[in-house]
Amino acid sequence: MQLHLRKGLKSMGKIKVAIIGSGNIGTDLMIKIMRLSKVLEMGVMVGIDPASDGLARAQRMGVATTHEGIDGLVAMPEFKDIGIVFDATSAGAHKRNNEILQAHGKRVIDLTPAAIGPYTIPSVNGDANLDALNVNMVTCGGQATIPMVAAVNRVAKVHYGEIVASISSKSAGPGTRANIDEFTETTSEAIVKVGGATRGKAIIILNPAEPPLIMRDTVYCLCEEADPEAIRKSVEDMVAQVQGYVPGYRLKQAVQFEHIGSNRPLHIPEMAATGQTDFTGLKVTVFLEVEGAAHYLPAYAGNLDIMTSAAFRTAEKIALRHFVGEVA
Repeated sequence: MQLHLRKGLKSMGKIKVAIIGSGNIGTDLMIKIMRLSKVLEMGVMVGIDPASDGLARAQRMGVATTHEGIDGLVAMPEFKDIGIVFDATSAGAHKRNNEILQAHGKRVIDLTPAAIGPYTIPSVNGDANLDALNVNMVTCGGQATIPMVAAVNRVAKVHYGEIVASISSKSAGPGTRANIDEFTETTSEAIVKVGGATRGKAIIILNPAEPPLIMRDTVYCLCEEADPEAIRKSVEDMVAQVQGYVPGYRLKQAVQFEHIGSNRPLHIPEMAATGQTDFTGLKVTVFLEVEGAAHYLPAYAGNLDIMTSAAFRTAEKIALRHFVGEVA
């Protein structure tokens, strides 16, 4: 098979992209695109700090840069050839960035918790939102844990899903720290909308331990009674799917099960709106570890890797669907 571009786009069979945000996430994503993609090509790296490491690396790697944010990007001659723009800034900044990009007809992949576009997790609903002009990649914790909620839910209805994401404080840059509130809100909502739970709750922990600890995630699902073996297989199958684009994603230990009987129901105040505050059924606990590919930060930064890998996978699918045709 040979790739060819639809009219209006250039660059030797690849779609040019821009990244807004030259911090940890944006820099890691840039390196992934340049090293791994046969479909995407870096066009511009955008920042607001002229002294940032991300902009300096981009310049050394031959990528056009601007430190004047979205306005600087739009003013660049390279902008006309950009097909897809990644936004790795903050939830607050994304609203204006998206408005400007949409006005110029650009497709946007949002790596902030702004949640303007539909939530997208490649292993769960990766093909469902490819026609959306803006897709949201939820959060690093959401990318790691929501596939597990969905895996349980496809076997037994999940009434309550709770996730705890623990990441090294060294892997959390200014943008991540500024988005903590949005992280919990967006992840909680995506546990419901993508994971399928009736109610969701998310917690993030920035761990200052030295040496830095690898990303760890715990997923609790309270669901209908079902065959534990069927749930275990569903979880393991989903882990394998995620490993297809995040090789360092793995179960830390075997899936845990606990039967909650009517003699000792769990009281969950968060379920008051559903009228089911006293839960009986099956509690499923999944323990995860996410090791990063170390394209930019060391391997402990699995939170960085799973977020950029999910965005990278989604962008390639969008490019193949909307910009690239396949001919014999």
